Amino acid sequence: MATTTTAPHCLYQLGSTAAAESTRRRTAIFCKKKSSKTAFEETKQGFVDYDRGQHEVSEKLSGLRKDDIPSRYRIRVAGDRFQRDWTVSDVVDQVLALTPRDDVDGLLNRWVGRFARKNFPYLIRELTQRGSIEHCNAVFQWMKNQKNYCARNDIYNMMIRLYARHNQTDQARGLFFEMQEWRCKPDAETYNALINAHGRAGQWRWAMNIMDDMLRAAIPPSRSTYNNLINACGSSGNWKEALNVCKKMTDNGVGPDLVTHNIVLSAFKSGAQYSKALSYFELMKGTHIRPDTTTLNIIIHCLVKLQQYDKAIDIFNTMRRNKSECRPDVVTFTSIIHLYSACGQVENCVAAFNMMLAEGLKPNTVSYNSLIGAYAARGMDKEALAVFNEIKQNGFRPDIVSYTSLLNAYGRSQKPQKAREIFVKIKRNRLKPNIVTYNALIDAYGSNGLLAEAIEILREMEQDGLYPNVVSICTLLAACGRCSKKAKIDTILSAAEMRGIKLNTVAYNSAIGAYMNVGEYDKAVGLYKCMRKKNIKPDSVTYTVLISGCCNMTRYSEALVFMEEMMHLKLPLSKEVYSSAICAYSKLGQVAEAESTFNLMKSSGCYPDVVAYTAMLDAYNAGENWEKAYVLFEEMELNDIKLDTIACAALMRAFNKGGQPGRALSLAESMREKDIPFSDTIYFEMVSACSLLHDWRTGVDIIKYMEPSLPIISSGCLNLFLKFLGKSGKIETMLKLFYKMLASGADINLNTYSVILKNLLSSGNWRKYLEVSSVGVCAVCVNNNDRNRFQVHIL
Repeated sequence: MATTTTAPHCLYQLGSTAAAESTRRRTAIFCKKKSSKTAFEETKQGFVDYDRGQHEVSEKLSGLRKDDIPSRYRIRVAGDRFQRDWTVSDVVDQVLALTPRDDVDGLLNRWVGRFARKNFPYLIRELTQRGSIEHCNAVFQWMKNQKNYCARNDIYNMMIRLYARHNQTDQARGLFFEMQEWRCKPDAETYNALINAHGRAGQWRWAMNIMDDMLRAAIPPSRSTYNNLINACGSSGNWKEALNVCKKMTDNGVGPDLVTHNIVLSAFKSGAQYSKALSYFELMKGTHIRPDTTTLNIIIHCLVKLQQYDKAIDIFNTMRRNKSECRPDVVTFTSIIHLYSACGQVENCVAAFNMMLAEGLKPNTVSYNSLIGAYAARGMDKEALAVFNEIKQNGFRPDIVSYTSLLNAYGRSQKPQKAREIFVKIKRNRLKPNIVTYNALIDAYGSNGLLAEAIEILREMEQDGLYPNVVSICTLLAACGRCSKKAKIDTILSAAEMRGIKLNTVAYNSAIGAYMNVGEYDKAVGLYKCMRKKNIKPDSVTYTVLISGCCNMTRYSEALVFMEEMMHLKLPLSKEVYSSAICAYSKLGQVAEAESTFNLMKSSGCYPDVVAYTAMLDAYNAGENWEKAYVLFEEMELNDIKLDTIACAALMRAFNKGGQPGRALSLAESMREKDIPFSDTIYFEMVSACSLLHDWRTGVDIIKYMEPSLPIISSGCLNLFLKFLGKSGKIETMLKLFYKMLASGADINLNTYSVILKNLLSSGNWRKYLEVSSVGVCAVCVNNNDRNRFQVHIL
């Protein structure tokens, strides 16, 4: 006779009623217990709100329920109305809804599924993926207090990885020793998680020691182990050790994969070895492993750092064309925005940002910060503020980089008070200003001539526990140069020495430039010699500052000596250096050397700009080589060089001296069409051209262009114009211009009266002669130690 059981999931098949009554026999058919595998299969659930354009997809895990636990536990909880038959996902949701201080144990003690030991790993897995570390710790401690708990590697591995993500290496190491106390032997995944934890914290030596322990435990390292160790070395900037581990990995028969190559490239990037990263990428192309988006993002970053912008753009365009293989992500677009920002192309930065939005990518805080930084570099504070507000509108919280970039934007737009307001907001929003923030505020005051306020910010920084660095010193030195404060430069250099701040090349360049700006040639050269004595290599900027400063102080021979040193060191010559050298040769009367330098500039691939062309025009004017000056002007037009006021003045001088005054007037007309401002020299050359051409009508027309600028035009130019009008017989026009000069407060001296009186005398206009003479006699001379300046009062 078959016995009947109460085992769950059994199907009973009873015979007919008659047969049962007659034989009083009940037959039981036993079935196998339902498999629990389906209990841990994840099911996706989601919803779509078409009206609001929102959608959400979530994965739910059932786990073992009430019907799956042993019968003794099922009977125990059957009559308890507080017990809940939740799924694993429901428990996770309930736990995350509590704060870490709430009664997490009480909640878990109401869960029927706690009697199924198999639920514990899945509970920890979901919590470590979704929850905070406090919730996970509370659940893990509760779990260890359960009678049916059994220590498992996978649970400890998940907890160690969780501590790794939160950079809590000591706690991760503690779990490693704890699991061994529970007689739970670490496996390869355990060591991988622990190496990853130390790698995230930058403790690469600890990671190496853990690897050695793993080998002593006779656990063969996997590819993931090597990848974690390479990442530990590379993230610390120790790219040489990363390469050694990669070589050891290959020698041990574990071949690198795409992740390995990306980690090595990232190690080169962290160690600022951008050229080596590009070389490694070329070797990677020879393997069967194809790069992904992460690989190309690293290469684009390295190319931007090496200023190889064209190659970076080519890779970006290739990624956009081949979207199926390597689709550009937010990091890619952020790098491109940074690229255009470095080039000063703000319009392209905005275009790249809009392109990212059009691709359906959601920008993050770093993307917004890159765009704010692009605006800040150009001093576009309104646009930077608009992007800053957009960060908050899109649900992000501006970080310290966002505030610092906005502060920098106000500093570059000459609004130091606004920059100070942003600094106050940083502290009000409980963000801690870093040294970059303070340096930006120092620059905001220093670049606007407020040196005292900039130094006060330096003291405030020290009071907040931050010590100034080389950038702080460079910023203050540049401010001293702008404000022409000689004594302050020495004070700042002494302060840097007292604080133990070692000056680098950039700092020396700032100090040399500051001394040059205030005319302290000897001190600037002394700093340069000190720099060479301390084996700090000067760069192109060093010599550019020295050469330009020498030319500004008319020390042309010294400028050429510095240029020879620069060429001896094989440093690349900039356009400013070439222009200064051409100017120096011109002033020394060495036109052939100036022309040779100009040709060397073109042959070296450094295309001349308007400054270089102007310097060469001055050299030809000084050597009276008018024909070459004309040829140079045609070359400028052919190369589409945009003229400025100084270049036009040099050209006009060449036209007038070379006997082509008509071209000088034509150039002046072209300047009006292109809105190029006129200067004293331009007006002087225009009057000279009219005088050479005897073009009195054009000369009279010049007056209407000169009237708004009469107070700032030099007396020499005005006297020439008055002389020209008198010589042409335009006495009335001359007198009108003279009285306008009086009314506008223009610069009038004895030569002015001499020109007027001579022309009136030659024309026989005695009445006007006496009138002007009386005005001159009634002039009150105010001697304020200024040269021949008069304050005229018309009686």
